[in-house]
Amino acid sequence: MSTSRPSQSSSNSGRSRRSARAMALATVDAKLHATFEESGSSFDYSSSVRISGTADGVNQPRHDKVTTAYLHHMQKGKMIQPFGCLLALDEKTCKVIAYSENAPEMLTMVSHAVPSVGDHPALGIGTDIKTLFTAPSASALQKALGFAEVSLLNPVLIHCKTSGKPFYAIIHRVTGSMIIDFEPVKPYEVPMTAAGALQSYKLAAKAITRLQSLPSGSMERLCDTMVQEVFELTGYDRVMAYKFHEDDHGEVIAEITKPGLEPYLGLHYPATDIPQASRFLFMKNKVRMIVDCHAKHVRVLQDEKLPFDLTLCGSTLRAPHSCHAQYMANMDSIASLVMAVVVNDNEEDGDTDAIQPQKRKRLWGLVVCHNTTPRFVPFPLRYACEFLAQVFAIHVNKEIELEYQIIEKNILRTQTLLCDLVMRDAPLGIVSESPNIMDLVKCDGAALIYKNKVWRLGVTPSESQIREIAFWLSEYHMDSTGFSTDSLSDAGFPSALSLGDVVCGMAAVRVTAKDVVFWFRSHTAAEIRWGGAKHEAGEKDDGRRMHPRSSFKVFLDVVKARSLPWKEYEIDAMHSLQLILRNAFKDTESMDLNTKAINTRLSDLKIEGMQELEAVTSEIVRLIETATVPILAVDVDGLVNGWNIKIAELTGLPVGEAMGKHLLTLVEDSSTDRVKKMLNLALLGEEEKNVQFEIKTHGSKMDSGPISLVVNACASRDLRDNVVGVCFVAHDITAQKNVMDKFTRIEGDYKAIVQNRNPLIPPIFGTDEFGWCCEWNPAMTKLTGWKREEVMDKMLLGELFGTHMAACRLKNQEAFVNLGVVLNKAMTGLETEKVPFGFFARNGKYVECLLSVSKKLDVEGLVTGVFCFLQLASPELQQALHIQRLSEQTALKRLNALSYMKRQIRNPLCGIIFSRKMLEGTALGTEQKQLLRTSAQCQQQLSKILDDSDLDSIIDGYDISEFVLFPLIYIHVV
Repeated sequence: MSTSRPSQSSSNSGRSRRSARAMALATVDAKLHATFEESGSSFDYSSSVRISGTADGVNQPRHDKVTTAYLHHMQKGKMIQPFGCLLALDEKTCKVIAYSENAPEMLTMVSHAVPSVGDHPALGIGTDIKTLFTAPSASALQKALGFAEVSLLNPVLIHCKTSGKPFYAIIHRVTGSMIIDFEPVKPYEVPMTAAGALQSYKLAAKAITRLQSLPSGSMERLCDTMVQEVFELTGYDRVMAYKFHEDDHGEVIAEITKPGLEPYLGLHYPATDIPQASRFLFMKNKVRMIVDCHAKHVRVLQDEKLPFDLTLCGSTLRAPHSCHAQYMANMDSIASLVMAVVVNDNEEDGDTDAIQPQKRKRLWGLVVCHNTTPRFVPFPLRYACEFLAQVFAIHVNKEIELEYQIIEKNILRTQTLLCDLVMRDAPLGIVSESPNIMDLVKCDGAALIYKNKVWRLGVTPSESQIREIAFWLSEYHMDSTGFSTDSLSDAGFPSALSLGDVVCGMAAVRVTAKDVVFWFRSHTAAEIRWGGAKHEAGEKDDGRRMHPRSSFKVFLDVVKARSLPWKEYEIDAMHSLQLILRNAFKDTESMDLNTKAINTRLSDLKIEGMQELEAVTSEIVRLIETATVPILAVDVDGLVNGWNIKIAELTGLPVGEAMGKHLLTLVEDSSTDRVKKMLNLALLGEEEKNVQFEIKTHGSKMDSGPISLVVNACASRDLRDNVVGVCFVAHDITAQKNVMDKFTRIEGDYKAIVQNRNPLIPPIFGTDEFGWCCEWNPAMTKLTGWKREEVMDKMLLGELFGTHMAACRLKNQEAFVNLGVVLNKAMTGLETEKVPFGFFARNGKYVECLLSVSKKLDVEGLVTGVFCFLQLASPELQQALHIQRLSEQTALKRLNALSYMKRQIRNPLCGIIFSRKMLEGTALGTEQKQLLRTSAQCQQQLSKILDDSDLDSIIDGYDISEFVLFPLIYIHVV
């Protein structure tokens, strides 16, 4: 890959490079497929991949016909695996338009155990599907086929009319037709009597709970846990976590095997081992199973009158490619189960400030299961594995974001240090001091050309070779201010071979026309460590065969002339340094101190900050006093010093009587310990949220009982950041708690509460044990815009709450998976309280709330479904919190601006002090010495200002005065 840095965003350039690489690799995949088909048993794997392994978006020729034929074969193949059978139906008539050759035998064969009554249904083109199954089964299929999102109902349990055999029907829709895979229910299975995701999710409950209990900060621990849980859940002999790198090659980063199997941990595969077309299919179908790679495939017969070829891409039965089946056989893996791990891409489309940014998805990797004997996993368990993979993907996303944050923090720290070095010793400090430019990004060496001299660090080409590279850049990439490649040979550098394996990749930024900074990387193979079993003495691999060890050798051969690719954030860091150096090179004298201008700027900053903060403070005080939510405050002794109108109204205790009372005397005895703990923590600076306690009522309100509050504690601080009290922003949940208390006491008919139109009743919805919506109260109708009759008996996950074509659209796939986890926990008896939840109502408005989920029990104590309660924050509370966030952001911006100015002043001040000390050692006259002393005292005053760490006081305009003797002779001299 070779790229020059055009004047566009890094996200767009990175995306275009990935697209170009994917297209080039698809062409290579097609060529390999054609070679395999032509060669048959004589196919030489290693040499074929080596010939094609130099795929590059620029140099690779296009073979459109070969590529088109290959993609058609991948998507329009007419073969399935024999463990099940397939029917394709016309979407309008529900009549058969295609069927697998084994379908008549599996679906219409008469069982000897079932008496033969009447005519046996025949299966062929034009057969009405309802004639093949029992009446209840035909009705269930008919209902499923009428669903817009038909896949939500998978699997549908059906029974054949002739044999009575049970099958799982797995349905998906393609253009103009419905494809149904029929998988027999094994005798040892307990058939799933109803469809729905919740039923399958139960199987993965333990694994999901363990994943969610892991602390963040370790991708290795996360992947190890995932393979362990899948190993226990599925029973395969080997389970691996397989990660795709930026250049599309793969690596086994976690593995668990049964005793006696050779480990593949640490193995790297060439990008061509998993073709681009297969990766595309993994993005569409998240789980893929091969039961027996040796099994003979079954043809699918299609109505010759159809004007199009059916695609079996979405079929669970789709036969594996012959090349892949041979690869599996060579590594003694007869059966496999693969789960796709799909994560958010780092770049987002559209407005990043929008409520719902459209995130691109990418295939991060795979969870791969292998077995040395044929193995069949029922669809419900595969569905559970798919859900587990989605939960795993969410955690992978979080780990990736955490890694990026750490990397960015380290880069920013290094940039700051390099900036200091440039200011002190521009520009040679970046190569002569520590840290240096090698610490900015991961590299093996770096170099600087400045004023026709070359400085080298680490592993680099020779001085003459660096000059040759610089000349080549100026000749062939003169329009670019930056350049990066993972292969100088592929980029077209004429003397790349003379560099050998020492330097393969390079990144460079041009500071001026003749001044350039370089970073170098060695070949990728130097970074790779094989973590599997070692060869025994005398053992040899047959490189012609497709096998993991052959793949690893081929990968090492391919990447010996290629380095690790440069990441986008690394290129961005280089360009940031480029801008710093440009400013330093342009005018080193620009660092001279202009005290007057800086003081003016600091003064303006104080005035602007004071005015803005005073306005915000006034607005917050007004909101607190008039807020419709209860707000109270106490000092460090716990005595009330704030009591707004709303809490006075709720408790019946006037403001004048509340002031000065100890908070613990105002709360119920049952809440004393909880409030005391919250108060103590807040005074220590640890602010708790969503703490529930009860407060006493007084006067006319005493008969109504205590008030239930959910409170957020916020420490009040003085100008020196000392805690001087605690403010409590509360939400009155008395009505909700009363409803919940009544609900828990009622064992039979709850409709009097749930269907009550009283505005105090919170939004409530519910689902039965199979995932169908069975409750939707008036408050929920008012909140969402969807009537009860419109949502009843629809699938809660997918139809009502989902990411596509759902009544209440969720923000993203992560929100959908998290909702599934919460419902699944409640089904297993683990209730959830007040988790953040959000969705788009019918009118398009985004609703943010807290979700509490409780299990629904029958008279025998068995879980029969779940109830979901939504808690909404009042508009006044939302506005108060919004203004509080704005004030915090404003203060933070001012602090950052002031901190930045102090850093920028300190460096040139150090230079002035250094110059003054140099002058002090020379022969000076009396007046010159007095000038130096005056200058020293001015510098000392500036240093005191810069050393003042109380930035809040500076912004607020508080100065520290100091009295010292100052002879008037100095002023006279000045």
